[in-house]
Amino acid sequence: MKFLFADSLDFVDPNYDFLADRHGSKRVALHGDEFPHEFLDEVPYDGMLVSRGIVGDGPVPGKYTDAQIMRFRREGARSFLRFEEAQFPNTMMMGDCGAFTYRAMAVPPYGGEDTAEFYADGGFTHGCSPDHIIFDFDAAIGARTIEEVPEDLRNRYEVTLQNAAEFKEAAKAIGPGFTPMGVIQGWSAASMADAAASLVKMGYDYLALGGTVPLKIHQLRQALAAIRSSVPSDTRLHVLGFGKIECLADLEHFGVTSFDTTSPLVRAFKDAKKNYWMRDAAGDLSYYTAIRIPQATENNKLKAKALEGSVNQEEIRLLESAALAAVRDVAGGTGGVDEALDAVMEYWAILNWDEEASPSRRAAAASRQRAVYARTLGERPWEDCSCRVCREGGVEALIFRNSNRNKRRGMHNLHVFHRHLREFRTTEA
Repeated sequence: MKFLFADSLDFVDPNYDFLADRHGSKRVALHGDEFPHEFLDEVPYDGMLVSRGIVGDGPVPGKYTDAQIMRFRREGARSFLRFEEAQFPNTMMMGDCGAFTYRAMAVPPYGGEDTAEFYADGGFTHGCSPDHIIFDFDAAIGARTIEEVPEDLRNRYEVTLQNAAEFKEAAKAIGPGFTPMGVIQGWSAASMADAAASLVKMGYDYLALGGTVPLKIHQLRQALAAIRSSVPSDTRLHVLGFGKIECLADLEHFGVTSFDTTSPLVRAFKDAKKNYWMRDAAGDLSYYTAIRIPQATENNKLKAKALEGSVNQEEIRLLESAALAAVRDVAGGTGGVDEALDAVMEYWAILNWDEEASPSRRAAAASRQRAVYARTLGERPWEDCSCRVCREGGVEALIFRNSNRNKRRGMHNLHVFHRHLREFRTTEA
């Protein structure tokens, strides 16, 4: 079972100065920055996925600039991402259309032929047919038939299959080194199974299950079970956007070949608590909360408070500096955990002051936050990891502050997760 990382131009400046909070003096954006597979000592995934919606080469604006789009199409995905086959052998370079980015449109902005052209220009090894995302899911037995669902939902289902048929034919021109993947969309396990069977009849032997992000794990199990019962046993299956990474055994049970996720990286800065990952003594994933010490002069919440006159900007800068120094003293062995927590929580109190909350409610919130920070600083997990992020940054990786720290922490998580997956694969084998 292979893990693909869905890239969104996620890189860091290898020469970032943590103490001064600034980029290296000779940094050239993107060219001098490093992707996870460049920054870490070993590649932390089995391949990469690039969504056309993220690139933005059509009517849907993406993250790439016009110059980057041109270079991507001219040089190919591997060269652009510096993920060359020669350096990273036996890895997948997979593309999809990024259905979530055009979810509000009546029809997808891409067709089968132009999508095949995009994959050919990008030098992809695998590519998904253009789909139209369906968010509904009937979990109950006796789910709606295609005649009973709303017209918009029925149209999304049908256009996904129509595009798949067109794409399968157009993909023949790419050559034998490319594997087309038919995307499954549906509003129920039964409709997904029917779609999968239709894709196999078109000639697909590698299917990709879409629309899984909002599904609960028991709903995903339903869908996978139905799909597996409707296609030949040797049909390969990819799960798009699999965020429930604690449930790898479910994918293994249903013979999933591959999946993609950004979860290890984005939880580093989007999760309230699970920001820094480790493996515990039992081999399970465990999580730590990063210490939030935002930049006083750049944090929107603090800037708003300063403008309204509720905080003194010089005072909050001093509190910020004190919190940073105290955390670093703990890491360096010259300061105590309690003293660091006092400094961090004093800054936290200004950041999270809620005028409408009662004193007891504010005290309870502060107590809970102090407890999770106490575990992070007390257990010092950064000392138990030898990845480049922790080796070079130490406690800086545990400070929730700016993109270079936060994405480094995400890269550490990718490192931990990929090793966890390798151990899982060995155990299951």
